Amino acid sequence: MPVILRVALGNVSRCARDYSVYLVTLAFAVCLLYSFNASGDYLLAMPLTGSQLEVIHKARDITGAFSVFVVLVFAVLVAHATRFIVRRRSREFGTYALLGMRAPALASILAAEGALVGLAALVVGLALGAAASPAFGSVAAFVFGVPWRLAWSFSPAAALDTCLWFAGIEGLAVVLSVMDVLRRPLVELLERDRAPERLALAEHRGVTRAQAALAVVLLVVVWGSCVAQPGLFVLAILPMGWAAYVATSLVFRLVATGAPGRVRRGPRYWEGLRSFALRQVEGHVSTGCQALSCTCVLVACAVCMICAGLLFSVGQRAAGLADPGMPAEASLAPIGYVGIFYGEAFLVAAAAVLALQQVSQAADGRRAYSTLMALGTDEREARGAVRAQVGVAFALPAALAVVHDCFGLMLVRQLAGGVPDGVFLAIAACSVAGTLGLLALYYLLCVRECSRVLLGGAWDRPDKVS
Repeated sequence: MPVILRVALGNVSRCARDYSVYLVTLAFAVCLLYSFNASGDYLLAMPLTGSQLEVIHKARDITGAFSVFVVLVFAVLVAHATRFIVRRRSREFGTYALLGMRAPALASILAAEGALVGLAALVVGLALGAAASPAFGSVAAFVFGVPWRLAWSFSPAAALDTCLWFAGIEGLAVVLSVMDVLRRPLVELLERDRAPERLALAEHRGVTRAQAALAVVLLVVVWGSCVAQPGLFVLAILPMGWAAYVATSLVFRLVATGAPGRVRRGPRYWEGLRSFALRQVEGHVSTGCQALSCTCVLVACAVCMICAGLLFSVGQRAAGLADPGMPAEASLAPIGYVGIFYGEAFLVAAAAVLALQQVSQAADGRRAYSTLMALGTDEREARGAVRAQVGVAFALPAALAVVHDCFGLMLVRQLAGGVPDGVFLAIAACSVAGTLGLLALYYLLCVRECSRVLLGGAWDRPDKVS
């Protein structure tokens, strides 16, 4: 076995805990990408009439056209996840360079590790997609209004498309990670995982004011289009989505610039471990702002997509606007299925981004928490600091996502004008409540995992200073 491959295998095995979140993220991305491409095959396994088959084939053309957007979403997700892994292991790469390893060998190790993890994720994701085909088929059958029966299916064409798309996504992520490592000097690699992050240009008041003005302009354009020009928003949905992301990122940058100073001037700053928790959040301010912005936009889009999908399928049938005998084109079932699936994909992506950011931040904070333990910090206060750190990561994007959805749901309401107000309000409320409930559950899971990483077993060690 070549030395490079042996080193890559050893690194992947040794870093199994670090790679576990990354592997699960990639596996879910593969599963959803395959399931979206194979959605037509799920329906074809159902007992359909000739007219239903005709509509299903047209729906496959529509979902196929939207598949490129799903690929873009997961490309951003994989690139974001890879960036966290590279930062976590920067000291290791610096040690390789310090020992005399040249750039081509280091690039080969990174490429081999990416290929190993990507191949494992691809196999697991495809197997999960095939195993979950009855569940995905039931969702598709419910949306399209066709009879459902228990059936497993596997689409070789969808699997091949998924392999090709995922190979391109993972390959691009590996290339970007190699470039990121090779362009950094040795000293920066050795200290990158310990050095606190800083926001670029955050101390210049003129730049801060310009960012605030730009954020206001972009939000006025995006929110105003949702309310006054819904057709314009739909036609320019990609530029509008990018504008919403940039505006959200600027808002979080402004919060990260101004909020810590206000907290420090508050009367309760020195109570408990408030100052310590704030410093931990500030130490990851750059990647934190990016993660929060990405999560906020994904959650806001997920709520609107799920709500729109349910309105264009379930809502139409509940209002008596579609023929119950067949999945008529008037029911907009293909668009409804795309909306529901997009919403699910965006929620998975948002959860993965937050998980990677929080686990990475927890791993980087082990030394700081170990110092607290050695100084005799109370366990209850330490766990409260962990909850505060994770709570900021969930509360801020959730709050701004709700504001985004106030305008986004106005757009959805205008697009589904034929649905009664009662049906719309019920579906919208369920979409928002379900998403926030999922985020709350995920918050509890992240608190538990971060507490395990930072505090697990610390108060049971006999060598702890009391």
